[in-house]
Amino acid sequence: MNNILKYESKIWETADLLIGAGIKQSDFPKYMMPFFALIMVESRLLKIQDEKLQELKKEHTVLSDADLYEEIEELDQGYNSYIFEEKKSLADICINDKTFITDFNNYLYGFDDETQDLLGVAKSSDEVKYLDISGLAGLLGKKNILFAFVKAWSTIDLKPFDNSEITTLEEHIKRKWADISAETAGEQYTPNDIISLITEVIVSKVQKEKNSGYLTIYDPTCGGGNLLYGVEDKIKHSIANIHTKTYGQDWNDALYALAKIEGRFRNESSIEYGNTLVDDQFKNHEFDIVVANPPYGVDWKGYKKDILQDSTERFHALPAVSDGQLLFMQHLISKMSLNGMGVVVHNGSTLFSGDAGSGESEIRKWMFDTDIVEAIIQLPTDEFFNTGIFTYLWVLNKDKKPTHKNRVMMINASEKFTPMKKNKGKKRKEIDKLNQIEIVKTLKAFKDNDYAKVFDKEFFYFNKQAIMLTNLDYQNRVLEIEKKSIKLTPLKIVQDKIDINEFEYSDISKLQNIKETIKELDYKEKDLRVYISQSVYYFYDEDKESIIKQDGKNQEELGCGKIVIKSTSKKATKTKEASITITVELTLDTQKDYEIIPYDKDEKKNKKNIDDFMAKYITKPFVLLDNVVGVEINFNKIFYKPQQLRPLEDILSDIKSINNDLNDLESSLGL
Repeated sequence: MNNILKYESKIWETADLLIGAGIKQSDFPKYMMPFFALIMVESRLLKIQDEKLQELKKEHTVLSDADLYEEIEELDQGYNSYIFEEKKSLADICINDKTFITDFNNYLYGFDDETQDLLGVAKSSDEVKYLDISGLAGLLGKKNILFAFVKAWSTIDLKPFDNSEITTLEEHIKRKWADISAETAGEQYTPNDIISLITEVIVSKVQKEKNSGYLTIYDPTCGGGNLLYGVEDKIKHSIANIHTKTYGQDWNDALYALAKIEGRFRNESSIEYGNTLVDDQFKNHEFDIVVANPPYGVDWKGYKKDILQDSTERFHALPAVSDGQLLFMQHLISKMSLNGMGVVVHNGSTLFSGDAGSGESEIRKWMFDTDIVEAIIQLPTDEFFNTGIFTYLWVLNKDKKPTHKNRVMMINASEKFTPMKKNKGKKRKEIDKLNQIEIVKTLKAFKDNDYAKVFDKEFFYFNKQAIMLTNLDYQNRVLEIEKKSIKLTPLKIVQDKIDINEFEYSDISKLQNIKETIKELDYKEKDLRVYISQSVYYFYDEDKESIIKQDGKNQEELGCGKIVIKSTSKKATKTKEASITITVELTLDTQKDYEIIPYDKDEKKNKKNIDDFMAKYITKPFVLLDNVVGVEINFNKIFYKPQQLRPLEDILSDIKSINNDLNDLESSLGL
């Protein structure tokens, strides 16, 4: 396996020609992908030919070239008449630069129709070009580097390697493409150690007798196929005589083409093009294994209308439009067979984003209600090539063991890694084989240890209880507030007083001025007064924190309330002049609040939780409003370890040592 990686540096040497031609680094993937696919296809075709010849030799069978090529073509894994019938490989046509252009065009058009389509040989502007090798070759020709570029690629011989090895090389190349490309926001190429861990988890759950030695594997965001095919190869390596079939879909033109080309050289693989969330190419299909590493934090507003009109019933709730990860999660669950299981890579937002009642919380609640989540594994930071954040494996299972039902395991594997000798992009850590085995062993045991805990699923539920609080007056008494609804046309403003008995305006423009003045008033100013008559008015006393009713010389404290003044204007009609209506209301001073309260699946116990919480923590008068149950996973809270404080003696010793050093320094300076 390591032998093939020697070509990684050789492939990147081809980029030197792009640099010399003034092509910006972020465009390197666009130019390099088609030629990587080209040498991949050629190497597989030549290998097929060699294997066919070896097979005939063992059988002591002799075929004519025409019959041999016909058998190769019938395999439906690709064909190139120029390679087989003209006996010219890419290296052969790069010997003579004089005939290169003609030979290269003949070479490209020598491929079968499907391969031409994927490589983008045809120049039609009406169809998707996928890898668009002809268009890019034309651009390289204008820069006078096409011959040198193709010749550099022709020296890379992948024929000695099998599908799995070439997939590994492809993973390393695509990782570097991700590092430099400006078009890969949110995309995370799954490293080989994570693929190995995912496969170990899957293998630990696969019951061969239930799958009859046959597994279907599906990835709805398969990209170039490294996760999908990586899992397939490792399953075959781990389970003897297992038969697999892979299914994948992707919306990125170039990556789809790479995966499709790869799939044609595997025994049974079906790769389709399109946006999985709005154009599922595998409708009515269910799979034994689902895997995915969907884009992180990528919005779905561009196809929001289609999602809202989706009729498949796979979306039980919708997350915020800014992040579609939980849409992919729901889609994946809908594709799991009756005994199916899956492993999905997500960032932390799927654990806790969204409040109770939000789409995200409702999706998590639905997943826990249906008991499909078996475990969540926190991975180390710096595990991926282009992000250093924490990532998580969600282990989904429709066929839990009886002892696992209605329970969820949390595994904090953030320290289960070995540092890499050399960083790969932002990847500085890897989960080595021993740690992979330990994590899976912990998952299989399904018991608490120092880095894993098992919970009843309801542990992650919580009540979000809405309440209406009433603020108390200064004597901690709730007093009845007198309500007045007074309509006047017009109303007179006397300095900072609202006097409902003195008015003289009939000009609507002046009435509008009154309305604006009312908007600007601070109703809790102590000198704001609302007059009901010459001797009766209301005002707010800040010192006493109470509305005061002044009736002549008598004062009455009404309690902590608000003076609410509203104004509405009416346009003139045929029978009535334009007017402004002023409404003055004295109301209770209330505020809406929310409390987060532990949840219990028993309805009576849950009500008692709420009642006990309110009695213990809420001192103001309140009324219970709506209650919404949410679901949230907080790894930091579950695995929190308080920092150990240093002994006081050690701290004092350090201070004494520092003081001695300072004294010595002062002495040396003659101070």
